[in-house]
Amino acid sequence: MENRDKVFPVLTTERLCLREIENTDVTNMLTYLSDPLVMQYYGLEAFTTEEEVLNEISWYKRIFRENTGIRWGISLKDEDKIIGSCGFLNWERQHARIDIGYELAKEYWGQGIASEVLGTVLSYGFEQMNVERVQALIEPPNVASIKLVEKQGFEREGLLRHYEYGNGKFDDLYMYSLLKGDFITK
Repeated sequence: MENRDKVFPVLTTERLCLREIENTDVTNMLTYLSDPLVMQYYGLEAFTTEEEVLNEISWYKRIFRENTGIRWGISLKDEDKIIGSCGFLNWERQHARIDIGYELAKEYWGQGIASEVLGTVLSYGFEQMNVERVQALIEPPNVASIKLVEKQGFEREGLLRHYEYGNGKFDDLYMYSLLKGDFITK
């Protein structure tokens, strides 16, 4: 079921605007997607060309159009520069389940931006998309991401051994989940 005419939802917080990523954002995105520290737990090698970023943007547009996910670009309200992204993928409607992912340019780490974005995106998922369960798959050494999801109320359910293959190796991933009732009541 494709939604070619569906309007992309813009979300705002006190400091941020979450909007659709456009091809014109390619240069800003390449800046952080080419950073090995940002990409360390992304599951892909650091990007090296604008073409790779344009392919990523194309994928964001496709999951929205096909209604299997949505990925917002993160920008500060006072400047329209994309500094990261956050969103949902692998939407399983029958089970009301969806995965969440995110990344943020290194110079914005430690400022509470990821937490602000995650809370806003989770609200959208539970309230507008009516999902029951949001999942986060996180590599065990990614302590910052673990702290981020735990702060939002996610619970660790277990370790998925050699769950993904990327960057020439198999990765173990923790499975975290947050249920609608746990989020709404926190």
